[in-house]
Amino acid sequence: MKQIFQTKSGPLAAVLLMTCILCGTTKLAVAQEAKDTQKPKMKMTTDIPESIVTPDKVETPIGTLEYFDGVPIGGTKDALYDYVDRARAVQVYIEMIPAVSTYSLLQGSRDMNMGDSNQIVLWEQLGDSKSLVLTYNNTSLYTWGFLDLEKDGPTVIEVPPDVLGILDDGDMRYLSDMGAAGPDKGKGGKYLVLPPGYEGDVPEGYFVVKSTSYVVWNFMRGYVRGSVTNPADVKKSADNIKANLKVYPLAKKDNPPKMEFKNMSGVHYNTVPPNDFSYFERLNEIIQKEPIEFIGPETRGLLAGIGIEKGKPFKPDARMKKLLTEAVAIGSGYARANTVYPRDPGHRYYPETDSEWVMAFPDKNCFFLKDGIRRIDARLWMHFNAVCVTPAMAGIKPGVGSDYGIVGMDSKHQPLDGAKTYKLHLPPNVPAKDNWSVTIYDTQHRSMLQTDQPFAGVNSLSGELKPNADGSYDIYFAPKAPKGKESNWIQTVPEKSWFILLRLYGPLKPWLNKTWRPSELELVK
Repeated sequence: MKQIFQTKSGPLAAVLLMTCILCGTTKLAVAQEAKDTQKPKMKMTTDIPESIVTPDKVETPIGTLEYFDGVPIGGTKDALYDYVDRARAVQVYIEMIPAVSTYSLLQGSRDMNMGDSNQIVLWEQLGDSKSLVLTYNNTSLYTWGFLDLEKDGPTVIEVPPDVLGILDDGDMRYLSDMGAAGPDKGKGGKYLVLPPGYEGDVPEGYFVVKSTSYVVWNFMRGYVRGSVTNPADVKKSADNIKANLKVYPLAKKDNPPKMEFKNMSGVHYNTVPPNDFSYFERLNEIIQKEPIEFIGPETRGLLAGIGIEKGKPFKPDARMKKLLTEAVAIGSGYARANTVYPRDPGHRYYPETDSEWVMAFPDKNCFFLKDGIRRIDARLWMHFNAVCVTPAMAGIKPGVGSDYGIVGMDSKHQPLDGAKTYKLHLPPNVPAKDNWSVTIYDTQHRSMLQTDQPFAGVNSLSGELKPNADGSYDIYFAPKAPKGKESNWIQTVPEKSWFILLRLYGPLKPWLNKTWRPSELELVK
């Protein structure tokens, strides 16, 4: 000890120094003990587990939270309220994106002055990249309108023959198929859509659909028989719809309003959900429009917590508007992360490998349920990137409906770069009974990538694709066509990323059992 504390003043000074240190330590211990014993010991006092009390200071990701014996003090209350309000708003963004997407489609129709049930938008020369619609395609003749059951009451849809139609409610929940996958079996027929809670008479002679919302999306694809590159064949499909599709209130069946069709081919308009504060303004419109039963009380409670409540004005103050704007940024950012790096393993087509191919409906389940659990992230994946919900779009029976493979990263798990060249190899005998296509999309707005090619893809109906000697196909993606590959080339844009959908209409067994498999997207150096 003397050696350790030897000083210039000699051993005595070292001993005195050690004594002071020991005395100081003792005093600190006594002081701490005195502090601990300052809490009064009452007759009923017991030992309180530390797990149920809150210290006076707690370090958290949102800063230091301060308390006086468990009571928030200083800026703690405001910090906590800001965090929870923002977190609730993020959850609302995730929960309600199906409804906001549906109403964004409706708003697009309204922007074209086509918002009534008898007003139908129709891509008479097929869809192209000028229209901003989540991952719609370039080989089907799209057409749709919207029902307003609150205004019109029970509404009749006379479905043409030779279409594939869907009815989704205002939250894009599946109500019924029409046409080829519906009860009319593609022959056409009359559907009667009833408002929520309808208790009136239901006449005979209709396929009856009970809606869970006032707004209903009336969506159809017209089959193009022949070649999609032949204008005459495409016109026949469009004429079939214009001649046979009728939509009118049941109350006006004896004198229905005249149908109005607007050709949307080559027309720029927007149906993509907003990515700013206006997201919540559109959501408020939905809540004010739809019946109270439209969503459950838990979700309605989250909405009320951020100021959106049926029958009340939505007037957020500056603080709440700031938090809601931040929540959209976080929510949409999460949606993008969830798109590229999905955590639900049900999205992976080939989970036993490190493949980037994913499916929109996890495990081919369009209701986003598994073992009684709502697959919230999977539902977000679908509705952030796509539209339409029906079992017919999650092909599980050979030759029936459609199925989709999606890929947005290359074989090395890197983002796709529009300045580079990539190749997709499709083995011989692409397993599609009807047709198949590859379409390219913009990672920002998830609609067709806008390039010099209006249809942003290639398809088996064109008659222009050149197979390899063994019947396989190589599809190239690049700013400029590789020499000799012009017919199999899809254009990209430098400084932009992209992703693709491989569509199979009438998917066959080799696709469904995964014995036929497309390649990953390979970078061509």
